[in-house]
Amino acid sequence: MDTSFTDRHWHSADGLTLHCREYGTASDRPPVICLHGLTRNARDFEALAPHIAAQGWRVLVPSMRGRGDSDYAEVSDSYALPTYVDDLLALLEQEGITQFVSIGTSMGGLMTMLLAQAQPERIAAAVLNDVGPVLETAGLDTIKTYVGQGRSFPTWMHAARALEEVHGTSFPAFDLHAWIAMAKRTMTLSSSGRIVFDYDMKLAEPILATPEAAAPVDLWPAFHALKGKPLLLLRGELSTLLSARSLADMQKVATGADSAVIPHVGHAPTLDEPEARAAIDALLARVA
Repeated sequence: MDTSFTDRHWHSADGLTLHCREYGTASDRPPVICLHGLTRNARDFEALAPHIAAQGWRVLVPSMRGRGDSDYAEVSDSYALPTYVDDLLALLEQEGITQFVSIGTSMGGLMTMLLAQAQPERIAAAVLNDVGPVLETAGLDTIKTYVGQGRSFPTWMHAARALEEVHGTSFPAFDLHAWIAMAKRTMTLSSSGRIVFDYDMKLAEPILATPEAAAPVDLWPAFHALKGKPLLLLRGELSTLLSARSLADMQKVATGADSAVIPHVGHAPTLDEPEARAAIDALLARVA
């Protein structure tokens, strides 16, 4: 399978240069855009994207501001979902994309819902990976324990073991090879020779500044905007962010949606699992 990609760039309204990987070539199908989670980047989809492109799709995989090869924001307040959606719209405008298939993991799924609420015609189909309109407190509290800590490591082995300490309960079946692969997706070699997380630590500031008693944003209207579109709902069996009850409630709203629970995985499935791949392939076949 051809895993090559082209590096592309676009600009945000506030002047940042943002990075995107492009796989495959344009066709009469809407492109697929893969949207990563909070602390991740375009490398999260380095296995899934060429798999989809091999089926005749053009695939774009952006790194949102403050991640990967995209510029860091000057002020941390811009690390917020509305700004990420605006950045995505700027990419769509540059590429002349009127409609696309969204594959959104965690934060990427929230972006998908908010964009669908604002411009529903943009979404041809969507995959929501371990995320929905209700986010469980336990999962959010876990994220707050590690985001923005700025740790560094001398070797990839140390980095892998550190990830296992934090995320081991979400990926109990991972071996050392899998942890090293995750480390290389989420971290980078710094100019000092240390291995560091590949995101701006300041993106944690708006999250950690949110009062504990703050009322959660009602995302059900955003989810309703996806109702009636080809839709795939994925949940990690061990997830503490998307509960089984929330998934059932989502299925009641989007009665035509496909769904799959990925076994032995928490937040969030990598989308390299056989069950996830099969479900995504089936959704794309419906759209094609």
